Amino acid sequence: MQAKVVVVGSLNMDLVARAQRLPQPGETVVGSGFATVPGGKGANQAVAAARLGASTAMVGCVGDDAYGAQLRQALLDEGIDCQAVDTAPGLSSGLALIVVDDASQNSIVIVAGGNGEVSPQWVQQADALLRQAEVIVCQLEVPAETVAFTLERGRALGKTVILNPAPVSAPLPAHWYASIDYLIPNETEAFTLTGLRVDSLDSARQAATQLLAQGAGKVIITLGAQGSLFADGAGFEHFPAPQVLAVDTTAAGDTFVGAFAAALARGEGERQAIAFGQVAAALSVTRAGAQPSIPCFADVAGFAQP
Repeated sequence: MQAKVVVVGSLNMDLVARAQRLPQPGETVVGSGFATVPGGKGANQAVAAARLGASTAMVGCVGDDAYGAQLRQALLDEGIDCQAVDTAPGLSSGLALIVVDDASQNSIVIVAGGNGEVSPQWVQQADALLRQAEVIVCQLEVPAETVAFTLERGRALGKTVILNPAPVSAPLPAHWYASIDYLIPNETEAFTLTGLRVDSLDSARQAATQLLAQGAGKVIITLGAQGSLFADGAGFEHFPAPQVLAVDTTAAGDTFVGAFAAALARGEGERQAIAFGQVAAALSVTRAGAQPSIPCFADVAGFAQP
C-alpha cells in the first residue's frame, strides 16, 4: 500500500470515566461510567485519515503489554500500515486517563510509556514510508527531537507537513516553523504559542498573524463550536462549525486534523479540506470515545445540518 498520509506520533489506551462534573484538586467525585478505548493523538489522527479516504501509515511505538497488542490491532483493523509501529520491551504502552463531564468537557492526564521511545532513528528507518507520503502529520506526544527530525525530513522530501502542537506547554523552537506547511493549534495551544489569549475571532486573527510572522506556512486555529480560522499571507477566512448536539469532545481536534490531511492527500483544495474536517469533527462530538467517535467518509459526505 502506498501511504498518502503518514502519521508520526502516539498510541495510547484511553481509560475514560464519566462524571457529572470534573473534580477539583483534592476532591473525589462519583463516576457514572467507564470505558477502555484505543486512542493517542497520533493513532486517532491516523484512524481519521484512514476512515476518511486516505491510504495511511503509522510510525510509533507501543509497550509489550496487553494494551500494546490491542492498540496495534485497532489500527490494523482500519487498514492502516503498521510496519513502523515498534514494541518497546519492558515498558507499558502509552495511557491517557480521561474524565468527561455532563457538559462534554474533558480533563486528561497522559503517560508516555512506549511513546517516549519513538526516536529520530526509528523515523529514519521508516524513511521509505515518508517518501511515499503526500502528507506527513506530527503532534507533540512523542519526544521533541523526533518531531523536529520528522518536520525537517518532510520539508526536505517536499511533502506537505502538518503539525498539531498538542499537547504544548511552551512556545515551539523557532527553527521548527520553516518546516511547517500547516500549523493547527486550538485556542489553548495558540495562547501557549503566542501569549495571546484566544477567545474571539479577532484574538484568533492576532494569534494567527503572530504564528505566520514566526515562519509557519499557514495556520488553522480550531475554535470548537465557533469553527476554525484559516490564515495565510493573503488574509483570513472563518469557517463556521456545523451545529450539532455534543456528547463528548474527546478526539474532535484529532478528527479534524486527520480529515484535513486525508482531503489534502486526495487532491482537495485547502478550503475544501477545512470544510471537510469541520464536518468530520462535528460528527465526532455527537458520539462517545476517541477512535469510536471518528466518522467514516460516507458519514461526512452525507451530512446534512438540521
